[in-house]
Amino acid sequence: MLKKCWGILKEEDKQIMNYELRIINMKTMVNNQRSLVLFYFFLFLFSCFLNAQVTSSIDSTKIKIGQQITFKIEVETKPNGLVVFPEGQTFSPLEMIESYAIDTIKKNDKYNLIKKYGLTQFDSGTYTIPRQKIIIGDKTFFTDSLKVEVNNVVIDTTKQGLYDIKPIIEVKEKGSDWWKYLLLTLLIIGIVGFLMYWFIWRKKPLTEAEQIALLPPYDRAKLALKKLDESHYLETDSIKEYYSDLTFIIRKYLDEKVYDRALESTTDELINRLNILKDGNQIELSLEDIKNLESILKRADLVKFAKSAVDIELAKLDRNTIDIEIDHVKEALPEPTEEEKLLDEQYREELERKKKRKKIIITVVIGVFLLIATFVGFGLKYGFSYVKDTIIGHDSVELLEGDWVTSAYGVPPVTISTPKVLSRIEMPLPDEMKAQVTQTTFTYGTLLDVFSIMVNTNSYKNTGENKIEIDVEKASEQSLKGIEAQGAQDIVVLRDKFVTPNGAEGLKTYGTLKIKNPISQKLQEANYVLLQFASENVLQQIILSYPMDDEYADQMIARILNSVELKKAEE
Repeated sequence: MLKKCWGILKEEDKQIMNYELRIINMKTMVNNQRSLVLFYFFLFLFSCFLNAQVTSSIDSTKIKIGQQITFKIEVETKPNGLVVFPEGQTFSPLEMIESYAIDTIKKNDKYNLIKKYGLTQFDSGTYTIPRQKIIIGDKTFFTDSLKVEVNNVVIDTTKQGLYDIKPIIEVKEKGSDWWKYLLLTLLIIGIVGFLMYWFIWRKKPLTEAEQIALLPPYDRAKLALKKLDESHYLETDSIKEYYSDLTFIIRKYLDEKVYDRALESTTDELINRLNILKDGNQIELSLEDIKNLESILKRADLVKFAKSAVDIELAKLDRNTIDIEIDHVKEALPEPTEEEKLLDEQYREELERKKKRKKIIITVVIGVFLLIATFVGFGLKYGFSYVKDTIIGHDSVELLEGDWVTSAYGVPPVTISTPKVLSRIEMPLPDEMKAQVTQTTFTYGTLLDVFSIMVNTNSYKNTGENKIEIDVEKASEQSLKGIEAQGAQDIVVLRDKFVTPNGAEGLKTYGTLKIKNPISQKLQEANYVLLQFASENVLQQIILSYPMDDEYADQMIARILNSVELKKAEE
């Protein structure tokens, strides 16, 4: 139908319609191109926006071996935006040697976070720093990969001479400073001992008061009268003080030799007591002597309490009377019996024992205080557990700090460091196994000792049809049965892969067990580690047991495990 309509149209109309169709097509193409341009324009803006959020750079593209370059990542984010930067060795083949703190710069309502890393490489060549992943909020972005050229350090051998390797120089072992610590310790002990002797044990010269106190009561009373004469009471009309000292002298003497309450009694009570003693024939003192004492004591009471005036000459006369009465009292006293003398001697000895006991107590208290102070001081510096174990003694500490031995055991050799040299023992083998297995065993201690080490090597003679496939897991089960046969109970079994420092792979069986103490017959808990390595025709085993909750034993086991190395027979 359209063809018929097209045929009917005139030639001029056809040209006009073709022209209009071309115009319509051109407009459509222009619109499509505008849309495409706008699409690419917005895509470019979006791309620019993303690139503006995360950028990366390095401060140099060429470095020498071992030289550090700084890799920088800049992130622009909102204040509440969460940003996670890469951590760890994610820059391989380059090695990260330092991760710097994040710098923050505020720009208007956004923050610019700058994270820097120190990278290096110790082999020459051209390396590519891989793209690094940065998480911003819930979106993930990647930095650009960057190339770094690592160059060798060029040495001009024409200017820098080459020399032979220097021979080994024997260096004398540096002496320990133990003697300095010993000298310091002896010096401190000497100073403390001298001070204790000087202030506690030394027999000090007696003071005048102490010398007077050691005199007998009669001699003390006489000496007190002489000192009273030397005083200036009478010259200064100090009658009250004069009579106070005078009556104290006679009362003190009577208190010690006649009546033990003479100092605290009134004059009437004292005189009545003297009369009673006289009437009871306990003291041969005349009535005149008692009256003289009564007269002087009452006169002294009037002077002290009634402020009575007394002539100086009368005071001197009373002093002489007291001197005479002291002699009369001494004469009136009965001679001490042997029993009284013995009691007096025992009393003096008891006083000496009390003094000595007091000195001992003071010495012990000072010594204990110094020990506690020393323990606290070293504890604060080195740790209380270490000081306690060092002073009291701890088997694990002695083993850990002793001279360790690194040696190879068995064929092929198992190289291991141990606190003591392992001793070779012969383990019993069934008769049917002797022709097929060659076994060497080296041990220190036993399972009953809690801490023990065993290195065991089994070499199988695999020939023809008798070839034996070694399964380390089955061997581990057999070893655990052997441990159980020695008395172990409640064995907890954990297994893991074990790789020695020189790359030998094996099976690590470890856990806890309980073993009966042969002395106390009580079950004690211990840890164990069983290492097994299998190669062609050879099974090598290392068995360790050590006490639980012993930090020194844990350090020993870690040191032992880190020292294990295996070598093949041909090596």
